Order: sequence, then C-alpha cells, then structure tokens
Amino acid sequence: MNNIVQLGMKPFIVVFIMALLGWVLFQLEPVLMPFVMGALLAYLGDPVADRLEARGFSRTLSVVICFIVITLILLGVLLVLVPLILNQIKVLYGHVPAMFDWFKLVVQPWLIDTLSLEADVFDVDHLREQIISQWGGAQDLIATIMKNATSSASSFVGFVVNLTLVPVVGFYLLRDWDILMAKLLKLVPVRYQGTASHLGKECNEVVGAFLRGQLWVMAALAVIYGIGLWIVGLKLALLVAIIAGLASIVPYMGFAIGIIAAMLAGYFQFGLDWSLLFILIVFAVGQVIESVVLTPILVGDKIGLHPVAVIFAIMAGGQLFGFMGVILALPVSAIIVVLLRHIHEIYKDTEFYSES
Repeated sequence: MNNIVQLGMKPFIVVFIMALLGWVLFQLEPVLMPFVMGALLAYLGDPVADRLEARGFSRTLSVVICFIVITLILLGVLLVLVPLILNQIKVLYGHVPAMFDWFKLVVQPWLIDTLSLEADVFDVDHLREQIISQWGGAQDLIATIMKNATSSASSFVGFVVNLTLVPVVGFYLLRDWDILMAKLLKLVPVRYQGTASHLGKECNEVVGAFLRGQLWVMAALAVIYGIGLWIVGLKLALLVAIIAGLASIVPYMGFAIGIIAAMLAGYFQFGLDWSLLFILIVFAVGQVIESVVLTPILVGDKIGLHPVAVIFAIMAGGQLFGFMGVILALPVSAIIVVLLRHIHEIYKDTEFYSES
C-alpha cells in the first residue's frame, strides 16, 4: 500500500517542483537576462569550441578564439548597420506626411463607406500633430530616440551592467560547458541516466536546429531581401529587409510583413509603377529560396512546431517573462515537443490506449 501511495505521489512531486521552479524564475526575471543571454551564447559557441579543442587547442584558448571572432563579427555588423539603419529611419520619417495624407484621402473614406462608420471616427490630423510634436524634425529624430532611451539613469546603468555581464557569463559557461552537462546528468538517478542522456541528445538536436538553423535562415532572408530591394531602388530596403528577416522566425510571417511594408514603401517612393511588380518578384524569389533551399538544408524537419504554436509560444513567453521569455519561448517549446513525443509513445503502449 505504501508503495502504491509513493508511486501515486511521484507525478505530483514533479509537478510541484516544476511549478516552484517556474515561480522562482518569474520572481528572478529582472536579473536573469544576462545569464540567459550568456547561456545562449555558450550553447551556440560550444560546437565551435569542441572542434577547436579536437584540433589540439586547450579549452580556454578555444573559448578565447570563439569570443574574439564573435566580438569582431558583432562590432563589424554594428559599425556597418547602425549608421545605415539610422539613415533609413530618417528616410521613413520623411514619408510620414505622405502616409497620413494617403490614409486620410484614400483609406479613411473607404473604411467609412465599407464599415458604415462615423465620419469623425479617425482623428488623423490630431495624430499627425502629436507625432510631429513628439519627434520634431528629421534632424532631431536620433537625438530624441537617444534622449528617451537614457531618460532614466538607473535603467541605463542597469542596461550597461547587464550588457557587460553577458560576455563574462558566456565565457565561463562556455569554458565549463561539457563539465556542467556531465554534472547535471549525474544528478539524475543512475537507472534513468541512459534515458536522460538520450532525451538530452534529442532535445539538443531540436534546439540546435532551431537556434543555429533558423537564425541562419533569418539572416540569409534579410540579405536576399535587402539585395533584391536595393537593386529595385527602394530607399528603405535595409529597414524592410531586417524587419522581414526578424519576422521570419515564424514561418511565412516574414514574407507577409515584409511584402506589405515593402509595397507601402514602394508606393510612397515610386507611386503606381513597375517597381512594385519587381518588389513582388523579390519576395517571391526569397520565399522559393527559403522553402526549397534554406529551410530544408539549415533547419530540416527536426523542430516540429506548428506555425500557430510558434506564435502562441512567443506571445506567451513575452507575457510571462518579457524579453527573456521571447528569447526562450521557442527553444523551450521545442524541448516540450520532444518530451511530449516520448510521452505519447509511452501512452500508446499502455493498456488504456490499446483497449478496444
């Protein structure tokens, strides 16, 4: 009888521990960001460090080489992209008056007639005045952004401290990554270590396919869209390409958001011109390359997350844990999918499932 009670209590103990862990993480969310980012950095760098270590380098030297390469890449990207993005924001700001005029003269009358709305339901002029008064002229735009970003001294100092902690945490975690994984495995009861090791490897494959593969897909799409829109002559090519690339974390969302943004930008720049057709061709080519080449090669079918599940995971993660939740949403969801897959296999072997 006692054994039966103990077996029955095990699921409740597991659920209680998971709930307690979730509550602790929720309470610590404000200070977890640098540790989560550092852990992700270590996870992404571990395969490279392992290859360098296999070539005869020490673990510490391998980690140092990884961090030097990552730092140089990030600095190069920031030095090139930041000035270009700021210039694109100025160009976008220059289109704001035309966008409001188009909405007022074309979109607003159509919405009022189609939906039988009141004529004064949209106060476009007031919204336009608010934006212009808040942002000022295009020359003051960047200064306004920086002023808002640094308006709170404590928040700014906290941001700098967290940003500084990320490489420090990442360095130490990457240096001791294999040791930490081995110690975690030893925490599992001996009779379950084989199963835990198998599940860990499968989860690693799935999460790695997402983090490495999907990030490469997003970067490749941003480059493809950026080059294509630049050839077309779109002034906001870089900004649209980055937005479309980031949105590609959800299948087809990058394509949908990117093509809408590009067509609007193209309309305000070119008017009703053949350039709009070329913009459509750019995104059609990008979508074909993603479906036929990028996703099958870089990601494959290991993740197994439905697009709706991806959207829900991102929104739920952001609601529960803010920015950190958004970062962790899909990797955690991928792990849950692996565990549910095995639970389903176990369930199908039970008498309850097989009873007719």
